[in-house]
This record gives sequence, structure tokens and C-alpha cells, in this order.
Amino acid sequence: DVQLVESGGGSVQAGGSLRLSCAGSGYFNRMCMAWFRQAPGKEREGVAAMYIGGARTWYAVSVKGRFTISQDNARNTVRLQMNSLKPEDTAMYYCAAVAGLWPCRLYRSEYNCWGQGTQVTVS
Repeated sequence: DVQLVESGGGSVQAGGSLRLSCAGSGYFNRMCMAWFRQAPGKEREGVAAMYIGGARTWYAVSVKGRFTISQDNARNTVRLQMNSLKPEDTAMYYCAAVAGLWPCRLYRSEYNCWGQGTQVTVS
């Protein structure tokens, strides 16, 4: 089983950048990895996803062009580079994983492994 630990959250002013990391333990290949976020009082929504072992990525419309998901195979890590941050990006960000899914859609119900989350606040 894969275990996920997020890091890199924090507070930033609008227009700034943050980079989140998700470190995975266990088998870390041929699976979908994704970032979701949940703001207070709102549903958890998919932000970005990628297929580990390939180059394909998927993004929510709200973050496309501003966020970039990438992998570091040597360290079993998936990153989310967030640029041009907006106050509406404020949320708890979660890393998620699932094996055997293609394409890597951004539906919460399709992921079965989750990290504890890291808070991002944009003011």
C-alpha cells in the first residue's frame, strides 16, 4: 500500500507562489496521483492529476496555466507548483493516489489513498 505525506503549505499574498510536495512510500509506479483541495463549507475538488510512469497530466479549469503537477521518481514525490495564487485558492490541499485508473480523472470517489492534507492560505 502507498502512504502519502504532504508538505509545503503556508500563507502567501495574492500573486505569490507555493510548491506542495507529496512523498509516497511503497510501490510508486503505474498509478494516478492527484491533488485535491477543500475550502471550508465546500466540497473537495480535484485540482491536478498525473499518471506515474507516463507524462500525461490533467488540470481543473480554475488552475490551468497557473498550477503544474510533476513527479520526482528518485524521491517517490509528486509536486504541485502553484503560481499566481488567488484568495479563492485558499483551502486544505490533499494528495491522493489510486492504481489501475485510466485516465486520471479528478473525481474524489475514484481515489482510495489519501494524505492528511496541508493548508494553503492566500490573502
